[in-house]
Amino acid sequence: MTALMIQGTGSNVGKSMLVAGLCRAARLRGLRVAPFKPQNMSNNAAVTADGGEIGRAQALQALACGLPPHTDMNPVLLKPETDIGSQVIVQGTRLTTARARDYAQLKPTLMGAVLESFGRLRATHDLVLVEGAGSPAEVNLRRGDIANMGFAEAADVPVVLCGDIDRGGVIAQIVGTQVVMPETDAARVAGFVINKFRGDPTLFNDGYAMIEAQTGWRGFGVAPWFAEAWRLPAEDALDIAAPAATEGLHIVCLRLSRIANFDDMDPLSQEPGVRVTMLPPGQPIPGDAGLVVIPGSKSTRGDLAFLRAQGWDIDILAHHRRGGRVLGICGGYQMLGHVVDDPDGIEGPAGDTPGLGLLDIRTRMGGDKHLSEVQARHAALDLPFSGYEIHIGQSEGRDCQRPFAFVDGQPEGAMSADGRVAGSYLHGMFADDEFRAAWLASFGIAASGRSYLDGVDATLDALAAHLEAHLDVPGLLDLAR
Repeated sequence: MTALMIQGTGSNVGKSMLVAGLCRAARLRGLRVAPFKPQNMSNNAAVTADGGEIGRAQALQALACGLPPHTDMNPVLLKPETDIGSQVIVQGTRLTTARARDYAQLKPTLMGAVLESFGRLRATHDLVLVEGAGSPAEVNLRRGDIANMGFAEAADVPVVLCGDIDRGGVIAQIVGTQVVMPETDAARVAGFVINKFRGDPTLFNDGYAMIEAQTGWRGFGVAPWFAEAWRLPAEDALDIAAPAATEGLHIVCLRLSRIANFDDMDPLSQEPGVRVTMLPPGQPIPGDAGLVVIPGSKSTRGDLAFLRAQGWDIDILAHHRRGGRVLGICGGYQMLGHVVDDPDGIEGPAGDTPGLGLLDIRTRMGGDKHLSEVQARHAALDLPFSGYEIHIGQSEGRDCQRPFAFVDGQPEGAMSADGRVAGSYLHGMFADDEFRAAWLASFGIAASGRSYLDGVDATLDALAAHLEAHLDVPGLLDLAR
């Protein structure tokens, strides 16, 4: 075997989930399998063992393969900082920040790095399962493409097209994609799958046959909606929501415009004594919130302005006056201070932005990006936990004398004098089961005793079984031969 690429008729059609399930199915067959995505765009990144960063979806797919995340699995990562520009990460390291038009010129020069990373994975694994980005129907982007058919052609990899029936029009999605594609690209497509079907899949038999007849492509099955998908870390904050809870500690996490690493909330959302609300723009912070979380952001100053535009600054201050607690993580931690100073214009025009003033700290943007997996000890609970850092900037001030945690014996983060406002640069802390249980106990909440990571692993097994039951998995894997 060598490789197979899953492309989609659009964004969010379920490519990441499909690749993760196929990765686990291949691993259960005894294959050495690795995930790969040539180019990803996401602010939800994972720190890798080799000291870089990749998209969160590839980290989940690596887990499905039984592998530690590696920068070769996602050699080009775009992290949007504004509506028209993104930070460009190549093989785990920041290369530049580019506007969309400038990136169009830069993109073809990155194919060498993409093929280099892919070659290393293919040389050391039985199978590489590749995820496309967006859609090959975006033929206006075909020239210089490294994410879809441009990569498939350069690496000589067969393609299967995934359509999302849940959003409607799946016949047009797939047939229309073939119509607009160049003939050479269409010839590289070996077949299609239908994803996210709700109800009785046999009701789509006629439509399925119509797609086969219209395209001449082979169908590899119809995958019903996977109800447990919410238990897996999602890469997009809008992708998957946990079932709505009505009782327990109400944690409200602000859905910032450049929200990053929001999967910090996933382990909490799976606790029966907790209800997590990812609060969308335009809605006030509920008065019954026990904890308000300001999450990570790819643009701290920009999201401070966004936060104020929603009136959330007023809500947070009122929440605090009522005795509520506030936690800022990474960019959210920076927002809690007096000011965020960006003299070099790392996040946009040089200048400074007033913070919320709930912590006596000041943040200065600059220096190298901090990228590392860490072992920390929470100061108040005196408990160890695992996490990771992925940020630019340094925060200092009197409240840092009351640290959130200690890392290698050094203070990290800050705590207000009343103990109700805390900030930390550390992501991933709530995935540590013992720490999560003790932290919830400080709110008077009994934790479930569940292992979060074991739950994710079991859900990947269930996803693989789901695909085995409804798709022609042997046929799909045979395409990679």
